[in-house]
Amino acid sequence: MTEPQTVFYRQSDSDPAALAGSEIAVLGYGNLGRSVALNLRDSGLPVRVGNIDDAYRQRATDDGFAVLDLADAVDGADVVYLLLPDEVLPAVFGEQLAPRFGVGTAVCFASGYVLAYELVKPAADLDVLLLAPRMLGEEVRRAYVDGSGFLSYVSVEQDSTGRGRERMLGLASAIGSLQRGAIGLSAEQEATLDLFIEQSVGPYLGVAFQTAFRLGVEAGLPPEALVCELYMSGEMSRTISTMATAGFFESVRWHGLVAMYGGFLGTMGMDGEAMERHFREVLEQIRSGGFARKLQEEEAQGYPVLELIDAVTATDNPLTAAEQRVRAALGDPDGGPGGAPLTGGA
Repeated sequence: MTEPQTVFYRQSDSDPAALAGSEIAVLGYGNLGRSVALNLRDSGLPVRVGNIDDAYRQRATDDGFAVLDLADAVDGADVVYLLLPDEVLPAVFGEQLAPRFGVGTAVCFASGYVLAYELVKPAADLDVLLLAPRMLGEEVRRAYVDGSGFLSYVSVEQDSTGRGRERMLGLASAIGSLQRGAIGLSAEQEATLDLFIEQSVGPYLGVAFQTAFRLGVEAGLPPEALVCELYMSGEMSRTISTMATAGFFESVRWHGLVAMYGGFLGTMGMDGEAMERHFREVLEQIRSGGFARKLQEEEAQGYPVLELIDAVTATDNPLTAAEQRVRAALGDPDGGPGGAPLTGGA
């Protein structure tokens, strides 16, 4: 069976005039929404922002945007870019936005989740696009400003006007993504990929870090040195960056002999079959819709799991205390601000 060919898009694939004369509405002014709105405006497009009455709305006003309620921002817009949280979007889409879309409006989603699980059902007279940046919100702005660009996943899920592809690529270009490139993925593929990696690889890394920290402390290693070795020094993130630039296996050769030998022995000692079984179970839950149903049940109960997450991630634990001592003594690793990130926005 021949594998489907992956489609890549670059700047040369977009038409600079694709969005000429279009009014753009960006709904949601969290980290990603702010970066997208600023990038679109700097690309010469007229942008309005839709947001609820909160601190993000004030920030959008301070940034010089016309800010409206979510539904009002949709009125008259040719392109609507939805940057609202997945858990919020279904209710907002059906109750507030759907009645206000004009015929032929391009409705662009930043995540494939609600489309993949049919939590929203756009009307047949809309262009339905996916433009999912694979970069943290603030980095989307930085990559636009310095011209490096960032990867995105893109697709045309519904093309009512015959201009869906050119509008999708025009939008990807205007936010700065095509300076780096985009990969064609359907909404279902994007949602599956995103959920699979964050529910498989992510938890393994989290458990590995916590276990190594706990055992290292038990062995008499300084907790401050442990958090530095694990992630605060930047060596680990640099190692992952090297995988991206040199290649996954080639990056192994960038380490010394002792590191290569020890890492190889450690890899051979892991129970790879158990990991594979677990990953397959995770993937099956995602593809069958089991995870989405579980999340909807959680929402109906008021998200009781959030209390458990808050308890697990509370700041009064040895790992966080060690981080704080390192920051107090040496400052933040990247020179950036500490504290909670500015996220969300609706």
